[in-house]
Amino acid sequence: MGPLRAAGWWILDYAYALVWQTRALFDRTDPASYTTGTRDPVIILPGIYETWKFMQPIVEELHDRGHPVHVLEMLERNLHPVAEMADLVTEYLHRNRLRDVTLVAHSKGGLAGKLVMIGTAGGQVRGMVAVATPFGGSRYARMIPSRTLRALAPMDPVILTLGRELATNRKIVSIYARFDPHIPEGSELSGATNIPVNTGGHFRILAHPRVIEELGTLSGRSSPDDPTCVDDMD
Repeated sequence: MGPLRAAGWWILDYAYALVWQTRALFDRTDPASYTTGTRDPVIILPGIYETWKFMQPIVEELHDRGHPVHVLEMLERNLHPVAEMADLVTEYLHRNRLRDVTLVAHSKGGLAGKLVMIGTAGGQVRGMVAVATPFGGSRYARMIPSRTLRALAPMDPVILTLGRELATNRKIVSIYARFDPHIPEGSELSGATNIPVNTGGHFRILAHPRVIEELGTLSGRSSPDDPTCVDDMD
């Protein structure tokens, strides 16, 4: 991968993030409007510094396909520690008695999602589609003064705990870009269905059609690991 292509991916990635962060500031959609539908329910878990509105294109696509989509406004911009975020999701699952739930997560949200899956509400979750999640942490996190971001370092206790929990990985689809400027270690997860996408970025991969496609095939997949790199979205 040449430096010019990597630079181009950086620019496109942050342009995508800027557009959706800006739109989130002005959007006034009532999240309750997405909770109708006859298909299996979905819970949206955004990444750090993101509200659920950052993932609104996915929310709308899933709702249009008949899924009740639940967004947890109490997560706000997802500055909670991973364990606290997982507790909030677990409480929501118990309180609303949701079953056969699919978690759709971005980045840090995938860490909280896996923690939910190995906890008391794990039996209520069918599986998770995780996009650009640092399952093994990111070494860049150690260089950042923010406590919230340092919790994503490879030696953080939560990261280590999740790394030891292997049985749940078979219920996870991990989708990630060929080049992720935030996660040099990558998002491949042992025992999961790993889907590298031949593109670059940490944010705009959320718009890749494979994310939606994988939600529909999550429960019927016969192979636990498909390393095939899918087409570029450029």
